[in-house]
Amino acid sequence: MSKLLIEGGHKLKGKVNISGFKNAAVAIIPASILAGDLCTIENLPNIEDVHVLKRILRDLGAKVEFDEEKKVMRADTANIEECFVPYELAKELRASYYLLGASLGRFKKAKAVFPGGCNIGSRPIDQHIKGFEALGAKVTIEHGIIHAEAEELIGAEIYLDVVSVGATINIMMAACRAKGKTIIENAAKEPHIVDVANFLNAMGADIRGAGTDVIRINGVDEMRGCTYSVIPDQIEAGTFMIMAAATGGDVIVDNIIPKHLDPITAKLREMGLRVEENGESLRVIGKEKLKNVNIKTLVYPGFPTDLQQPMSALLTQARGTSIVAETIYEGRFKHVDELKRMGAKIKVEGNVAIIQGVERLSAAKVVATDLRAGAALVVAGLMAEGITEIDNIHYIDRGYEAIEKKLLNLGAKIKRAE
Repeated sequence: MSKLLIEGGHKLKGKVNISGFKNAAVAIIPASILAGDLCTIENLPNIEDVHVLKRILRDLGAKVEFDEEKKVMRADTANIEECFVPYELAKELRASYYLLGASLGRFKKAKAVFPGGCNIGSRPIDQHIKGFEALGAKVTIEHGIIHAEAEELIGAEIYLDVVSVGATINIMMAACRAKGKTIIENAAKEPHIVDVANFLNAMGADIRGAGTDVIRINGVDEMRGCTYSVIPDQIEAGTFMIMAAATGGDVIVDNIIPKHLDPITAKLREMGLRVEENGESLRVIGKEKLKNVNIKTLVYPGFPTDLQQPMSALLTQARGTSIVAETIYEGRFKHVDELKRMGAKIKVEGNVAIIQGVERLSAAKVVATDLRAGAALVVAGLMAEGITEIDNIHYIDRGYEAIEKKLLNLGAKIKRAE
């Protein structure tokens, strides 16, 4: 197992290029199954989740090539006859459940084990099942395997009881090949919902309204291959913005869509930092003394839950008391115990973390408990006095491409060791 060693106290300076959006990529790759044809997907991040999906598609019978240097995947899914992912692969990432929607749309049947991924609290798939059943599928769960089957999928009006990114995407994929019109109300509005819809439309789907809370889908009889480029990763971009702030640095975060980063930009400015927008980049200029702020995670366009943990690490250095309310996942404070080992003063009450700023964190041996918790520990390591060791960095590799190389280019003292 690898670990990261970070010597704190070095300001980050320079430019960092942001990779393709993990959260979009892990839905777009399974969606290629709907084409039954060759899809060329560009600007993919070279991360572990993409490699797992490559193995899954190959296991299903697809011909898949991934050029890691050019960040391009060519996936020909013509030879896939059914989609069932064994537990050994499905447990590695939660996005394996997108194979349900893609398979149901193309083959009118699907089965999958319950998905894995980071343990950050309850993430039920009841809204996915509700959507599939509304489209006419019979869904059963036997021995830990989800079965969905329909003689024919029929368009329907579907109201999601809770805003769910996964359910919105899964239902959208299945509805592409349903007869008639499907309307998804109370749909999620995240940027990667729009990206997946654009990819599906490039394959011949007819989807309108993605990015709003009502999505309308006219079913089509067939779909085809296409070439498509994934949008930049707003979470990676936000993480590097936080790292720049944490070190009092001066960093240009390039190849981004600044609008997607409005919530984090607003909070950093509230803390006293300068954030300058210039086309497809943002420049974050650090400040020695940071103001305390309060944060509440919300669905888009609110503050993203995926940046709560890195932001919590930054707030340990803000003056006074900051309050962080996590409204999306109840298990997203597992990084707190590790930050306390580094001298942070944090008290968790239910879904709220009360953070009292300290003068300085001190290096320690810590363990990443999930993807974004790992990013939070990197932020803490960059600020801490001494050399921080972070174990379980396979979580970090799931969502951040070559994080230590990008940080080295910005002047960080960081290395990967066995």
